[in-house]
Amino acid sequence: ALLLAAAVEVHTSKEVDAVNGTNLRLKCTFSSSSPVSQHLSVTWNFQPEDQSSHEPVFYYFKEPYKLPTGRFKERVTWDGNIERNDVSIVIWNLQPTDNGTFTCQVKNPPDVGGTIGEVRLRVVQKVHFSEIHFLAVAIGSACVLMIIVVIVVIICRHHRKKAQEKRIEVADTEL
Repeated sequence: ALLLAAAVEVHTSKEVDAVNGTNLRLKCTFSSSSPVSQHLSVTWNFQPEDQSSHEPVFYYFKEPYKLPTGRFKERVTWDGNIERNDVSIVIWNLQPTDNGTFTCQVKNPPDVGGTIGEVRLRVVQKVHFSEIHFLAVAIGSACVLMIIVVIVVIICRHHRKKAQEKRIEVADTEL
């Protein structure tokens, strides 16, 4: 007899870039051949880039559990919705030391095997100067230049009018 083992499939983004000091939602969803069980558990772990040992990040079993110690203490919150098969978390105040691989593992008895989701996080110092920023600066500069040209034209006309009035005054006094 062939016994088929049910498995949980976990889905994540493969790679994510985020800016230092910002918050990031690490999305993790799952599909299971069984209905969501009361014994469903979610384990998030982290492996730094230097390949040192895995560190626990977050745990869920019937309710979210924050970790009392570690680099992610007070910096990780639950942002999932079990009914929607969403087991995402938010990491607050990203730091360069957060570079590495996050794993998301879901067990939904009797489905306890299956894939483990992995997300490689790169924390960057700042956003690169994008085309949108360049376009905004160009349009803003063009507007400022047009305003300066209009002001110069108005001042020139005003001075020309004053000079013309003086010439008329001088011509009237000579008569």
